[in-house]
Amino acid sequence: MREYARFLWRCWRLSFHGDWKYLTWMFLLTVISLIGLNAYAKQLVYGLSTTGMTDHVSWGLYIANFTFLVGVAAAAVMLVIPVYVYKKHELHDLVILGELLAVAAIIMCLLFVMVDLGRPERFHHLLLRFNFPISMLTWDVVVLNGYLLLNLHICGYLVYCAYRNRRPTKKFYIPFVFVAIVWAISIHTVTAFLYSGLGGRPFWNSAVIAPRFIASAFAAGPAIIILTLQVIRAMTTYPVADKAIQLLRGIVTVALSINMFLLGSEVFTEFYTGAAHSVSARYLFFGLHGHNALVPWIWTAVALNMAALIVLCTPAARRLWVLNLACVAMIVGIWIEKGMGLIVPAFVPSPLGEIVEYTPTWNEILVGLGIWAFGILLYTIFVRITIPVLQGRLTIDVRYPTGKQQHTNKDAGRPATA
Repeated sequence: MREYARFLWRCWRLSFHGDWKYLTWMFLLTVISLIGLNAYAKQLVYGLSTTGMTDHVSWGLYIANFTFLVGVAAAAVMLVIPVYVYKKHELHDLVILGELLAVAAIIMCLLFVMVDLGRPERFHHLLLRFNFPISMLTWDVVVLNGYLLLNLHICGYLVYCAYRNRRPTKKFYIPFVFVAIVWAISIHTVTAFLYSGLGGRPFWNSAVIAPRFIASAFAAGPAIIILTLQVIRAMTTYPVADKAIQLLRGIVTVALSINMFLLGSEVFTEFYTGAAHSVSARYLFFGLHGHNALVPWIWTAVALNMAALIVLCTPAARRLWVLNLACVAMIVGIWIEKGMGLIVPAFVPSPLGEIVEYTPTWNEILVGLGIWAFGILLYTIFVRITIPVLQGRLTIDVRYPTGKQQHTNKDAGRPATA
């Protein structure tokens, strides 16, 4: 325990060391996080009246971000499967970076849920009325926190073994890896069931909500990992193989194709049948009685996703800068589709036929930006700590970054691998 505490202390110190680019980046994220915290303090004082949500549209920007980030967290499994199922051990260390992204994403998810509660001090009421297994909200609490603990254990154990120059014991992490694969799919499936199980919101009463969630998650999540790996390769000496990026490109292409097919299937069902419950879809895509706030959003999302899919299916996507543009377009498109294009239309019109549109306020936007900045700051710290450990520049026998090194054995500079 003493050595583990020393490991945590050294990691904490290392997170404050870096060149001017790193320190400037961390300063910027800290400032945005504090601005978001100030906006949240205002929300605590004045309540959810500082947001654009009303009794008609009770979920907005916060839950939209929550839904998107659950998919980002689940997508970490797209690096786990090739390594542990198909034995591509050359990508082993990249699994840690993907799972650290999952940890940061789940923390952001929980923060978005907290700010959406309005009265977070009453969160214990949810625990006191733990209606398990009836309540889907209770299932969501279980799977999100369980997935967070799984990834913390896997990442923490592997990084600490690398720090100790010790080969990881498979029985301490391999079973958890395979549980995490199933759990990653479950967190997004349960989130989808949370929506589709609400009978009073016909827009969500679709059997393809869960498959769409998983397909879009396995598109947007790996796209973020692709961009992250390229930033790591550009800003550090850590070797990121092109094989890993091209593997993720293939996953993204297949997942985005499935997502667009499912979206097209749902649009056909909604508009061809002309049923009464398709009114929310008409509001989303074409507007309703002069109300069309979301129409530009959803068509922008469709255009970005289609453009990204076309690019990914051509040889041009082998060029990294083209792949980067496709990934950015896809991430933005899926965020709109799963966020503003999924959450808000279910509330418009209301069950009584009233049309009350939703527009996020600046205070709401600042809170959201603050949570995003805090999550990115956490992930930056995770990567900043992990890469020197994996490279053997920070181990139990090596001091870093003071420049004074103490080697007690000839293998001190070698990272542990599984």
